[in-house]
Amino acid sequence: MKDLNHIKHFYFIGIGGIGMSALARYFKAKGKFVAGYDRTSTELTRTLEKEGIEVNYQDDLEVIPETILQNREDTLVVYTPAVPKELKQFLHLKENFEIVKRAQLLGMVTREKYCLAVAGTHGKTTTTAILGHLLKETGAKVTAFLGGISEDIQSNLIMQGDDVVVVEADEFDRSFLNLSPNLAAITSMDADHLDIYGDKSELEKSFREFAAKVPQDGKLFIKSGLPLDGFEIGINDESDYTAQDIRIEDGSYVFNLKTPSEIIKDLKFNLPGNHNLLNAITALAMAIEYGSPTDDLARALYTFRGVKRRFSYKIKTDNLVLIDDYAHHPTEISAVHQAVREMYPNKKVLAVFQPHLFSRTRDFAEDFASSLSDFDKVFLLDIYPARELPIEGISSAWLLDKISNPEKSLVTKSELQEKIKAENAEVVVMIGAGDIGEEVEKVKKALLHEA
Repeated sequence: MKDLNHIKHFYFIGIGGIGMSALARYFKAKGKFVAGYDRTSTELTRTLEKEGIEVNYQDDLEVIPETILQNREDTLVVYTPAVPKELKQFLHLKENFEIVKRAQLLGMVTREKYCLAVAGTHGKTTTTAILGHLLKETGAKVTAFLGGISEDIQSNLIMQGDDVVVVEADEFDRSFLNLSPNLAAITSMDADHLDIYGDKSELEKSFREFAAKVPQDGKLFIKSGLPLDGFEIGINDESDYTAQDIRIEDGSYVFNLKTPSEIIKDLKFNLPGNHNLLNAITALAMAIEYGSPTDDLARALYTFRGVKRRFSYKIKTDNLVLIDDYAHHPTEISAVHQAVREMYPNKKVLAVFQPHLFSRTRDFAEDFASSLSDFDKVFLLDIYPARELPIEGISSAWLLDKISNPEKSLVTKSELQEKIKAENAEVVVMIGAGDIGEEVEKVKKALLHEA
């Protein structure tokens, strides 16, 4: 593998992906020539273009920049496993250029640096974003690769120096095994990605392999109750790092953090839900262990504004709330429900859910049905296929039949705005990892027109 310092040109196949775009931004900031391909133009790819990165949307060789084609020796091609392997660009560049997976490149970037990595089937994006924010705000020279767009910087890349790197450690395709973390966290190990792993035991085995990558002089932080050895993170329990005396003031959590050596009092945190509180405690524990001054952490935590599509408020008035969330697994949906009920205990809540992947819908159908049934009313959109072909018998209608709450219906995107308006729900939660996020702004405009 070429030394990264000698590579002057990078071409990303699937540049619009959240992990790919963060790497593209990183190398652009390092003064490299960066370009890439994606299937469709999105808000993220358009932002990359504004930042001076060339993006093309046709699967043709002619649209690949000449700067890439004529500089084979100092060009690296990067791809994501989600990209179809029959793409003309992929096939051509694979034959003629050095090519690596996104996870391999991230591993190369982090290998020479002090690395803080956050893994887990849920919570890793928010935890990584909080951790990157804490280090940045307490003065560390940090680069952080985030799996979502931070509301604080409107980007998925924090660049404030090269002393320490913070990364989201993705279990999909076993990507996180390319990393070399000095400090690591595992927030959860629920069954997911069974299209890759086959069963939960294989997934857990992969997490144990990741945990084993932490060196003896490093530390592993784990959510209390996980079958791993590490410093435990909890809420109102005997964990090494735990939140105590929790109360809600003006819609925010206020709590004391007990660490192995002290109690930090009256921390304020603005994201709702126990799952987010655990994310914050994990990030605080890692920042403290890295060496962040604890006196500055309270201010840093209070200023964290969240990650786009992670319990993001799109409308927040006394009589109308619209929340956008990336939840695409039953556990995540239940966490969203807990947060909504905690913040709005007496209000009618409508959940609009777009299932993500046919295989995930099939594998967790009963759990999806159970978690969705807790809302006052449920609208289901068609399954978003992403990288998959349809599976016979698996559909949103099939999933709808399993939901025990009678207040449920199938809805198409074209009728979504009118149907939501007609409900007069006080709280609307739009949930899913597909393209439902692109419908949120339309729904917001429709609701505000009426509100």
